[in-house]
Amino acid sequence: MSEILSQGEIDDLLSALNSGSIDADEVKKSNQSDEKLIKEYNFARPSKFSKEQLRTLEMLFENYVRLMVTNFTVLFRSPVSAEILSVEAIAYQEFINSLPIPTILAIVDFYPLKGSILLEISNNIGYSIIDRLLGGEGKTVDGGRDFSEIEIAILERIMSRCSDLLVEPWESVIELRPDLEKIETNPQYAQMISYNEMVALVTIDLQIGEVQGMFNICIPYMVIEPIMDKLNTKHWFSNLQKKDESNYDVVIEKNIKKSNLMCRAELGTTQLTVGEFANLQVGDVVKLDKAVDDHIEVFVDSFMKYIGSPGVVNNHKAIKIQEVIRGEEFDG
Repeated sequence: MSEILSQGEIDDLLSALNSGSIDADEVKKSNQSDEKLIKEYNFARPSKFSKEQLRTLEMLFENYVRLMVTNFTVLFRSPVSAEILSVEAIAYQEFINSLPIPTILAIVDFYPLKGSILLEISNNIGYSIIDRLLGGEGKTVDGGRDFSEIEIAILERIMSRCSDLLVEPWESVIELRPDLEKIETNPQYAQMISYNEMVALVTIDLQIGEVQGMFNICIPYMVIEPIMDKLNTKHWFSNLQKKDESNYDVVIEKNIKKSNLMCRAELGTTQLTVGEFANLQVGDVVKLDKAVDDHIEVFVDSFMKYIGSPGVVNNHKAIKIQEVIRGEEFDG
């Protein structure tokens, strides 16, 4: 029970406040500090992800989004933009019930962690991807329809690439080896965990050309539970700092050596009129500007890099390098 002040004590307190010997704000803060802070807790849906962990996931997938834009731009030969809309913790049932039928749902084994995650892409984006890869302009389809086996095979290639892109953003936390298990078009068949299990849902706004849709990544708590202590900004930034202090020369050289370049050997050149070219028949002889024993120029992309001579190795046509040319660019 609160202490009751007498009239004289009340008068002394008012006079002290008026004279400034007591600060009303300090009295208010001291009273608030004595009160116990109460935090709401939902036992039906316990929150297993802290705000810091969700923020760390957002930073990880910001890197993933940049990789996705770079790869998709080259693959689809079209402007691609992507942006993270939200990273939130929800029940698995909410995510599954929000998906249409049919849908494009990729189940990805999150090895070495036990369990799988889900990658889901909007149907209109899926139709546009299929149209582009089959030579079209990337048009989508109005209204839902089932995907054919050929279309699912095409989508498997794309979703497999999306799963491979997870490796680099997560390497500061764990060395992943994700593997696409299968594509489901009915979300009810993707019963990986209990409907009440909490998941982290990363929603990405994806636009390929003129078509816009959503790309969702569903990560169950039970899958990443063993590494939850690493999903904090302190651990993440400390690993990034260690990487920045390392020497990238060897890594860059190693990656450059894996690059694919177009190499061609030019036997010679000639000039034909359009009429001569149109009337060429099997057995016709085209005279080049080089003799049989002349050296052959070898080009790497648009650069002349080598001088060689023709030959045969194991019944295969080959070029023997005679000289290395540096600094000369072919003006094609």
